[in-house]
Amino acid sequence: MQLKGKNVLVTGGEGFVGSHLVEELVRKGAKVTSFVLYNSQNKIANLDFVPKDILGQVKIFAGDIVDYGAVKNAVKGQDVVFHLAALIAIPYSYLAPEAYVMTNVLGTLHVLQACREFGVQKVVHTSTSETYGTALYTPIDERHPLQAQSPYSATKIGADKIAESFYCSFNLPVATIKPFNTYGPRQSARAVIPTVICQALAGKKEIKLGALSPVRDMNYVKDSVAGYIQIAECDQAVGQVINIGSGRGITIGDLANKIIELAGSKARIISDQARIRPEKSEVKQLICDYSKAKKLFGYEPSFSLEQGLKESIEFVRQHLDIYKPDEYTI
Repeated sequence: MQLKGKNVLVTGGEGFVGSHLVEELVRKGAKVTSFVLYNSQNKIANLDFVPKDILGQVKIFAGDIVDYGAVKNAVKGQDVVFHLAALIAIPYSYLAPEAYVMTNVLGTLHVLQACREFGVQKVVHTSTSETYGTALYTPIDERHPLQAQSPYSATKIGADKIAESFYCSFNLPVATIKPFNTYGPRQSARAVIPTVICQALAGKKEIKLGALSPVRDMNYVKDSVAGYIQIAECDQAVGQVINIGSGRGITIGDLANKIIELAGSKARIISDQARIRPEKSEVKQLICDYSKAKKLFGYEPSFSLEQGLKESIEFVRQHLDIYKPDEYTI
């Protein structure tokens, strides 16, 4: 399937990854609708950073995926649906697990039901590497057991299994993308990389983080978006769960030091107890095996960690006013 000329819906299109995906889909010639969370100020969040000539080609649909009527109205007439809308902050899932169930599980069910009702040609459902939990082996392939180490990951496992059931039970053409830790411009301060960057650029002498030893596979947002599009265009991806990542692991401590160096800071890192996850909830190691994606459609990340970090630093530098280096964002 080629996306050019197709009617394409992106749920969560105003989010960090969603806004980059919306932008790239327009560049590829798709007719894009972005489903954004309704708010009384008509704010479109990260879509404001999309070039105006691109954004002018995007239809904005405001609603809430917990509202099935809104989802049906958004899905009607679409050829392809990328489902990214979700609550994703792990620390907040400790405080509001019911909200995560409603948005991530019920919301996903609504999207799948509407796609089935209207005969959508392809659905790309978003999972997360957090569903694997602490690695039992590395690199992690798609056969790795699922471990619900946070309410967030539990709800994403539930959503993934509902997507799987709609493929098996109703032959819905759904593929599940499982991105590892995506980063880049427009990412909020709830994530580790912009947290370090904004503290470094604000001239902090001490940079506060949670645990420093966990290992993560950091994948630049443009590489993740390329994975989304390749999965949508690959007929063999239907019914599959597909990892997208860099294949490289780095500890949070080493990552922070690299960012500090690139940002020209001399700050030292301290571990802030308030930012540390409960011991059994902390995922210790995530490193992606993307060999299935490479075999199915030739996926290969293009950006080095240093390239991606430089672009991320430049974005935060230009928009430091939207970050709050003195606050812990959950």
